[in-house]
Amino acid sequence: MPASLGPLRFEPFLRPMVWGGRDLETQLHKRLPAPESYGESWEVSDHALHHSVVAEGPRRGTTLRRLMEDERDALLGPAAARFTTFPWLIKFLDACDWLSVQVHPDAGAVKTLWPGEGSKTEAWYVVAAQPSSRIYAGLAPGIGPEQLRRAVAAGRVAECLHSFVPQPGDCVFLPAGTVHAVGGGVLFAEIQETSDATFRLFDWNRVDAAGKSRKLHIDEAFAAIHWDRGPVEPKRVSAGAAVPAGEGPRFPLVHCDEFLLDYVQAEAAINLGGGGAMQTLIVLEGHGRWESGAALTPGQVWVLPVSLPPTRCELALTLRGLMATLPS
Repeated sequence: MPASLGPLRFEPFLRPMVWGGRDLETQLHKRLPAPESYGESWEVSDHALHHSVVAEGPRRGTTLRRLMEDERDALLGPAAARFTTFPWLIKFLDACDWLSVQVHPDAGAVKTLWPGEGSKTEAWYVVAAQPSSRIYAGLAPGIGPEQLRRAVAAGRVAECLHSFVPQPGDCVFLPAGTVHAVGGGVLFAEIQETSDATFRLFDWNRVDAAGKSRKLHIDEAFAAIHWDRGPVEPKRVSAGAAVPAGEGPRFPLVHCDEFLLDYVQAEAAINLGGGGAMQTLIVLEGHGRWESGAALTPGQVWVLPVSLPPTRCELALTLRGLMATLPS
């Protein structure tokens, strides 16, 4: 049995984005340098663009890359043989403005379209949303390559996509190959495969102060799209609602080959870890304290290694969050 690793929290990696805002600070308590607009806070990353650093505890200052190199069995358990890179990249995003209309490649397409990167299936959980916001997810019925190509040329791609007004508690599953976009004031958590492979199909005719637009990847996007991927509807957990009767402390949101994602809610205390699989807790609401004394607060993400025995977390306020589990 490998030596136990405690619950692991990493330093956030903040990324300025043209579509970002300041809600990562005002709603999730991330310390943002002024005055830029920030779109992403990478909470757990083993991607080459950034290797997360442990924020506290005995492993403080250690990178996730080093943990994967030296303590992979303790971290991932039976899944260690399948992954040389930590399997997930977990973020919070502030889509104050509009993200580009984009698509991510699957495992087959990425080999030719972006060698060296990985496939990118992801899921979003809406933390907050403005009434004017919108999520685009999947092609509208009847849309194929010819119709979408004409829409790209005319700058009217949104008309070819299914969309809805998001609400807090919405979970949107976006398998690789699904066309999607979001904006107008949406704060959300994202769990995805470890990849930064993104092909921009349309960027809302946006230009910078110099009149320059961001690069598009139209041919690559068309090659990556799954044309049978029609409208995607959210799975909804009403904000503040109790977990449905019979589900215990969890409510299933997404169960796919890449991750199992559940909504969790607990009162007073909860035992976490020790389930035989690596898990990650994304804290949305509530305050508590681990047995080690480390505080648990909204906006944190905790990795619970396989080697972690059942660990009690005392709660001062009701915990609401997301629990991701690595499938065996």
